[in-house]
Amino acid sequence: MIGPLQDELRDPQCGGYASFEGWVRDHNEGQRVEHLEYEAFAPLAIKEGERIVAEAIARFGIEHAMCVHRVGDLAIGDMAVWVGASSRHRHEAFLACRYIIDEVKHRVPIWKKEHYVSGDSGWVNCERCATGPELSAVADEELHGHDHAHGGHAHHRHQHAPAQDHGRQPAHAGKLVPDYSRQMALKEVGPGGQAKLRASRVLVVGCGGLGVPVLSYLAGAGVGRLGLVDADRLEPSNLHRQTLYALTDVGEPKAALAAAHVRALNPDVDVRSHILRLEAQNAAELIGQYDLVIDCTDNFSTKFMLNDVCVQLRKPVIFSSVYQYEGQLQVVRPDRDGACLRCVWPAATRDGIVGNCSEAGVLGPVPGVLGSLQALEALKTLMDLPGQLGDEVLVLDLMSFSVSRVRTRRAKGCPEHALQALRNGGAAAEVVHIEVSFDSLDDATEAGFAIIDIREANELRESPAPSRAARHVPMAEVLYGAVAFAPSGKCLLVCASGKRSLATAQELRGRGFDLVYSLSGGLAALNRRSVT
Repeated sequence: MIGPLQDELRDPQCGGYASFEGWVRDHNEGQRVEHLEYEAFAPLAIKEGERIVAEAIARFGIEHAMCVHRVGDLAIGDMAVWVGASSRHRHEAFLACRYIIDEVKHRVPIWKKEHYVSGDSGWVNCERCATGPELSAVADEELHGHDHAHGGHAHHRHQHAPAQDHGRQPAHAGKLVPDYSRQMALKEVGPGGQAKLRASRVLVVGCGGLGVPVLSYLAGAGVGRLGLVDADRLEPSNLHRQTLYALTDVGEPKAALAAAHVRALNPDVDVRSHILRLEAQNAAELIGQYDLVIDCTDNFSTKFMLNDVCVQLRKPVIFSSVYQYEGQLQVVRPDRDGACLRCVWPAATRDGIVGNCSEAGVLGPVPGVLGSLQALEALKTLMDLPGQLGDEVLVLDLMSFSVSRVRTRRAKGCPEHALQALRNGGAAAEVVHIEVSFDSLDDATEAGFAIIDIREANELRESPAPSRAARHVPMAEVLYGAVAFAPSGKCLLVCASGKRSLATAQELRGRGFDLVYSLSGGLAALNRRSVT
């Protein structure tokens, strides 16, 4: 059986070949085995097996792979499983082979029945059965014999012999249903708390490092409806902290990927993905459909906009922010006349002044911890459990594990200050007059601008400014040191992407430097123009 399959894996450009063979052994958990049987949901098993083989080819860059898992009655010493992989180099073939057998064990719906010498028998090794509509569609089909071969480089063959004993069904043969028994065992939750979760509607804004644990825990807990908002597509640099996604998902919309994850985790949840950027123009209509909002974004403009809309709609919102090894958590309860973001920070922090994850760096578990805390506060809020955060900001330093609470007070003007911010439309109009574009920095110099490069020294070493006229003054020195230019002179701030220079220019404008401008798109935009 295996020889012809090995021949199919041969390729003149492949110097590496690895295989795995799983044989029927004569013992299991201290008992002597006489023979065994395998049963499977054949249509789903084949489909999932093909997916696993395709994943291995893409993940490890190998050329060919195949997998065979036999079903039916097998004798001691019979081969039950075979995996083969060929690649240009042996290392990748080894990795792919190991990946395929491990994933098959955990993902493919196949069950093993041991027949012991003592006359006893039992189903064992049912690791995990796939869920969702695909399984439901085949759950009622009878198992029968198949011999499938599929073309292309990714092969997954199953050879099925008729099952001999249907007297006892596999542990997961019926339709799978969510089980909330572990959390309902808590006296504070019980059936009443579970019913509250079932009736709840939660909007999660951002499906990244904070959003991943939030949506996973809320879906697992049985929240009735989850709305997922994110306009971004997955990037490889996201994966170390956004762990529900795979490398093969890169380029796909995060909201759609996250929605698929929620449906697989808990089909009971009504999940709705919104692949859009939440703005003041569309936020009120969307937020109005939900009971609770969880902010999982990485920019201040969205956070303060969410604050303003939720204050006006009297909707609770849970905020979190991360900077390197630190994080902050705040629950705003306008429905209980609590303090909001603008009560604590009357002037919204400008995006770019404090670096986000891509600029400042972050270890993956840090947003994971803060997102988990957001999910916990959400469950406490939805079920009205004790110990909820009140008018305070929780500050965590995850490097030293220090925790502090900063008390907050509701400002006299709340919620009027939020309404005024919405009427003003934020800083959008101001940006138009601050950002300017040039084809080169020399053109800016000829237009009368003094050029200030506000990047850090290490950035300058890696990528010097493309103009001798540019002066290097780091952003922190511009903002908090002696200003390096006169208030009356035109000045152009530049950075890598235009975000920090824009935030710095806005801050300086507020201090009376009316002729400070930002290079739109930063040096990256100049590089793109020079290429085209």
